[in-house]
Amino acid sequence: MSFSMELRRLAEPIWQKEMEHPFVRGLVTGELPLETFQYYLCQDYVYLITFSRVFAIAAAKSHDLQTMDEFAQLLHATLHEEMELHRKYAAEFGISREELEATVPSPTAYAYTSHLVRTAYEGTLADILAAVLPCQWGYHEIGVRLAREPGWEKSPYKDWIATYSSDDFGRLADMMRQRLDALAGGLDEGHKERLRQLFLTSSRYEYLFWEKAWQQETWPV
Repeated sequence: MSFSMELRRLAEPIWQKEMEHPFVRGLVTGELPLETFQYYLCQDYVYLITFSRVFAIAAAKSHDLQTMDEFAQLLHATLHEEMELHRKYAAEFGISREELEATVPSPTAYAYTSHLVRTAYEGTLADILAAVLPCQWGYHEIGVRLAREPGWEKSPYKDWIATYSSDDFGRLADMMRQRLDALAGGLDEGHKERLRQLFLTSSRYEYLFWEKAWQQETWPV
């Protein structure tokens, strides 16, 4: 079993709870309230800004051109494809780009992005990959599962499902897993345990992101 698959197996209970979450289920049934999705769009947009910065840091830390190119591809896909999907949806729902970019991160979004940025600055490339994989890989897995359900094309959120279930998005997740597996091969057990904890922490934040979007979390004071 590859190291990345070991991580996936370790996080299975968390990922299964994501699949069963009413927010995720509402994407495919079309029953997700529009205002809840609008809230998610804005929070995920500011999350993706930080996600892009993390890939930029990883590219700068790369020691060879191939690795640098891989992180540059991830940065480009996030900035010009994934964020464009959010801008498109926002425009359809009456949210301007300026409003998107002025979004105040929720407590959970702030904590999650802070976790990623700290890992990017303090950690190795393997650390960064372990921390960001639950997002990239997890979204593709959710997209693929939802796209297998009958009638998903009729959901008002079908473009979201199509984007994250696409082969192009899956290719990027595969590339990240392969790079992590290659790096993990030369690491001691102590470092591998740190990667496991980073992966689990980000997986928990992924679940919380759905949960707090469902609740439309705000700062209490």
